[in-house]
Amino acid sequence: MVSKSITVKSLDPALGAEVKGVDFRLPLTPEVVSQIHNAWMEYQVLVFRCQPISDKQHVAVTRYFGEPEVFHQNIIKSKFVKEIFRVSNTDENGNLMPPSDPIQQQLSSAKKWHTDSSYRAVPAMGSLLHGIEVSRTGGLTCFTNMYKVYDALYPKVRDLVDGKKCRHDFEHLSRISGARRPSKDEKASMPAVWQPMVRKHPVTGRKSLYISPIYNDKIEGMDDEDAVALINELAEFAGQEQFVYRHKWEADDIVMWDNRCTMHLVTPHDQNERRVMHRTTIIGDGPVLAA
Repeated sequence: MVSKSITVKSLDPALGAEVKGVDFRLPLTPEVVSQIHNAWMEYQVLVFRCQPISDKQHVAVTRYFGEPEVFHQNIIKSKFVKEIFRVSNTDENGNLMPPSDPIQQQLSSAKKWHTDSSYRAVPAMGSLLHGIEVSRTGGLTCFTNMYKVYDALYPKVRDLVDGKKCRHDFEHLSRISGARRPSKDEKASMPAVWQPMVRKHPVTGRKSLYISPIYNDKIEGMDDEDAVALINELAEFAGQEQFVYRHKWEADDIVMWDNRCTMHLVTPHDQNERRVMHRTTIIGDGPVLAA
C-alpha cells in the first residue's frame, strides 16, 4: 500500500505491518494520521523503525490517536512523565534491578499472553511501545490475532465462550506472578470487572476472542477451576504460529498495537542484560461491545 507520504508493508500473514515515511519527532498531518489509523485497523500491529524520540514526544504522538492513560500504580509509571509506563529492568537512575525486585516480579507476568488494561471498566484501545535499550538474548514481543483465533475455534469451544463474560481482576496478576498484592487504595481504584469473552470491534465490526489470561480468574456459569483451565486452553490455542507475529526489536523501534483484537507477550531474556522499554496506553473508546 503506497500513499503520497507513507508506505505500509505486511510483516507476517497473521498480522503486523511496517510503516515507512513517518518521523515522530515532527508534527503529523491529519492525512498521515488518517493513513496510520487505517493501516492500524487493517494490520492490528504497526512497526515504525528509527524513531529516537523523547518520552514527551512519545506522549504527544500517542495523543494523535487518543488520550494516554495514567497507570494506577506508582511503582512502574515514570516519575518524570506520568503517562509513561516503564517496561524496564533498570530504575530511573539507570541501575539494573535484580529479578527479585517487586517491579521485576510484576513485569514477569508479561511472559504470559495478555492485553493491556483489560481490568478497567473501559479497557485500553491501544498501546505504543518504544524500544530504548533492546535485548539481544531474547525479549521478542509476540502478538496474536484474536480475530483469527475466534474464527478458528472449534464449535464446541465457541459455544463455551459465545455470550459469556469473563472476570478481569488486576489482583490476579500478583497471585500468578508472586508480585506484591495491590494496596487497599489500589484495589479500591481498580475493582474487578466482567467483560464479554467475544467482542465486536467498534471500528472494523469484526468479532474477536477477548481474554487476558494474567487477569482472568472466573467465567460466568463455570466453577473457578474449570474457568482457569478454559482460559489456559484458549491462551495455548491463541499462541499457535499461524496466529502470531514475533517482533525482534531494534533500538528506537516503536510498535503500536490494538488491544481490542490482539494479545501479546514477551519472550524470556537474560536478566543481566539491560532492557529499557517505555509504553503509552491509549484510553478506551467505550465499554466492550458484546458480539
